[in-house]
Amino acid sequence: MPGILSTAFLFALLCAAAAVGYVVKSRLPERHRSRDSFELVQLSINLLVTFTAIVLGLLTNSVKNGFDAAYSERGAYAASLVQLDHCLRDYGPETAAMQEQLQSYTAAVIASTWPDEPPPQGVSYPNTAGMPLTGESRTLAAILDRVGSELRQFEPSDPLHQRLQTSCLELYRDMERSRWRVIEQARASISQPFYWVLMLWLVILFASIGLTAPPSPVTVIVVVLSVTSIVSAVFVIQDLDMPYGGLFGIPSTSMRQALADMRAPP
Repeated sequence: MPGILSTAFLFALLCAAAAVGYVVKSRLPERHRSRDSFELVQLSINLLVTFTAIVLGLLTNSVKNGFDAAYSERGAYAASLVQLDHCLRDYGPETAAMQEQLQSYTAAVIASTWPDEPPPQGVSYPNTAGMPLTGESRTLAAILDRVGSELRQFEPSDPLHQRLQTSCLELYRDMERSRWRVIEQARASISQPFYWVLMLWLVILFASIGLTAPPSPVTVIVVVLSVTSIVSAVFVIQDLDMPYGGLFGIPSTSMRQALADMRAPP
């Protein structure tokens, strides 16, 4: 919703900027509406269009790369949870409680990260009402800390279980690293000050267009279509910059598949 509201605000702002430019043009004295003056305005518009196109292209490429990386890391994180669960399962029945904690953790991640989707069924997990959509959750971190602590406290009775414990601990450390990569990549990469500076450039651009626009219905249609295309590009950039939620949000598929794999019978 905030993305839609800011996009609607930007649409109205740019249309208003073009309208203000047109009104200013109609009230300028004739000596300020010479051909040389409008050629200078047109040159400025060309410069602004080129600069804005470069900035929007670079932003789109940057946020798309960040979104793809976050998508890939989420899949790798789900896989690391499954691998750890399989290792604990191979260790023996004494890890059953740890496997249940991993399932509880995975279900809680699904419920807290994708609150608009159906919650996981058949698994007990903490109340996620106060958990953040993205970022670190102390409740969830505590579950994983207990798993790691219990795993380190095991005293293997034979070389086979010693190797399994070592392998599980390595998988646990890999899972923790993957978890922090997911947490870090869930943050927006575009700062709000930069976003508003970009809006200022766009306002100046469309106000300049209004200064040179001839009075006709075709001009209005073209300006509205131009505003729509620019605003839609900005909306896509904003949406991709927040990988979770929104129109292009990362789905919960990998985590749900991981939970289903954990709960599958051996």
